[in-house]
Amino acid sequence: KKQHIEDTAIKLFRIYGYKEIITPVFEHTEVFKRAIGETTDIVQKEMYTFLDKSGRSLTLRPEATASVVRAYLEHKMEGQRKPVKLYYNGPMFRYERPQSGRYREFWQLGVEAIGLADPRLDAETIALTMHCLNSIGLNNLILHLNSMGCPECRNKFSSSLKDFLKSKLSELCDDCKKRAEINPLRVFDCKRELCQKSIKGAPLINQFWCESCISHFDEVRNNLDSIKIKYFLDPFLVRGFDYYTKTTFEVRSSLLGAQNALGGGGRYDGLIESYGGSSTPAIGFALGTERILLALENEKITIPASSKVEIFIVSLDEESRKKAFEILYNLRNLNIHSEIDFETKSLRSQLKLASKLDASYVLLIGPEELDKNICRFKNMKTSIQEDIDLDKLYDYIKEHFR
Repeated sequence: KKQHIEDTAIKLFRIYGYKEIITPVFEHTEVFKRAIGETTDIVQKEMYTFLDKSGRSLTLRPEATASVVRAYLEHKMEGQRKPVKLYYNGPMFRYERPQSGRYREFWQLGVEAIGLADPRLDAETIALTMHCLNSIGLNNLILHLNSMGCPECRNKFSSSLKDFLKSKLSELCDDCKKRAEINPLRVFDCKRELCQKSIKGAPLINQFWCESCISHFDEVRNNLDSIKIKYFLDPFLVRGFDYYTKTTFEVRSSLLGAQNALGGGGRYDGLIESYGGSSTPAIGFALGTERILLALENEKITIPASSKVEIFIVSLDEESRKKAFEILYNLRNLNIHSEIDFETKSLRSQLKLASKLDASYVLLIGPEELDKNICRFKNMKTSIQEDIDLDKLYDYIKEHFR
């Protein structure tokens, strides 16, 4: 099932023009602190951080965007054609409370498109997210869409929100009391019911958008409308990272419980500059493999078999087993999924195994067939059987499977 998800997504990533990037499983801790934000729950509570033998602080990657940006700058990719499109697939690590759909080691597939601010790229990125999830087989999806505005909009919003939360401090949990002072936007991340009730009536980011941010978001929506992608405008959607600017989005399954987010992402136009690079717009998303697996299970979606056996070779004595092994090797060299029985079972048992493996064809060879220099080739679906000259077998197979 995991391979089905990965194969489907990666095929689409390549169709959309993305190339693979492989980043280290751990980085210098500062790489993540600078990108994600020191006041986020991820940095403060969830990162696996340790000192190596030289006393350097290293962290198992909790997400991939920071690593991709570090690699983008280190390997001077800014000279490439824009946007630079990169995809990744691998394990991430967060010290969270394990629960359904949430694990301390989890897999993510994602993309980063670096170098352009065009709203059409935002729409394309969201379209790719939905295309992936639909192609994997999921249907009960809700796309939540918001804009975090530019830094100026965000600063005004943050200041107004901080003033609002001052009157709610007694109703907030201890974590949110700290967030209200240091980084008030993170209060929206809290899942505690009491905190969620307390922020009702709070100012929202869409009340602080400047003309440029309104125009950008309108164009994103117009492009999504033109390709008939439905979305839900969610002014409470802030995501869990401080680096987001303008477009943010999240895809949720209507059939999952509290952990219902399958993936999401957004723009991070200031992140590369914060690492010392030039001002460079960028956008990306990540999909959670385990969440998708859970959603597939809840939707009762059957995953196609990863590799169906095409030819099962049945042999009846020592001499024919040697010939069967030779045929097996040659068929695999023709890229045909073939199998034999290595346990020297009876004819009946071998045929039973071929049926269990749902083999398309059975190729039978025994003493009688060897004497005649033939094999018997049977279609398991139609039960039609042919005798094939062993000297012409591979030409026959090539034509048959062409």
